[in-house]
Amino acid sequence: GATEGEAYFCGVAGERFAVRNSGVAAVVEGVGDHGCEYMTGGIVVVIGQTGRNFAAGMSGGVAYVLDEEGDFAERCNMAMVELEPVPEEDDLMEKLLHHGGDLDHKGRVDVSGDMTSHDEERLYQLISNHVHYTGSVRGREILDNWAAFRPKFRKIMPVEYRRALIEMERMRMGIAAE
Repeated sequence: GATEGEAYFCGVAGERFAVRNSGVAAVVEGVGDHGCEYMTGGIVVVIGQTGRNFAAGMSGGVAYVLDEEGDFAERCNMAMVELEPVPEEDDLMEKLLHHGGDLDHKGRVDVSGDMTSHDEERLYQLISNHVHYTGSVRGREILDNWAAFRPKFRKIMPVEYRRALIEMERMRMGIAAE
């Protein structure tokens, strides 16, 4: 039930990692069964294996899971969420080169901002933070081979959460619902 902050774990977590997370951004190198169960907010990045029943009862927030074997959907509880690839952002590498690879303090995206966009930048930034704070060899491998690893990540987002975010943005922009 954590409500705010960031957490970086160099290693694998046990069962029910990020249960009832409602606002924390967390990176971990693997989780047991029932990861992100009943999650209502926040961001979780898993750069390793997951157990079964991932995202059961997840109604908010987003998760990004590295799916190297292409079988994550078999372990994800799809009752309330959708899986999608993390799209490539054309200008990400240009931003990194322009900022010397340091997104810590220079023009980076607010990781808790619009959860319907900026996925690649958010993911890269959180893994960069993970490497910075933990010295993670796995995280460094992913960053050093970003072009190969990015397509293997899956974004997990609750269907109704996405709908609500889109509707709120439409209202903010003064656009009538379809």
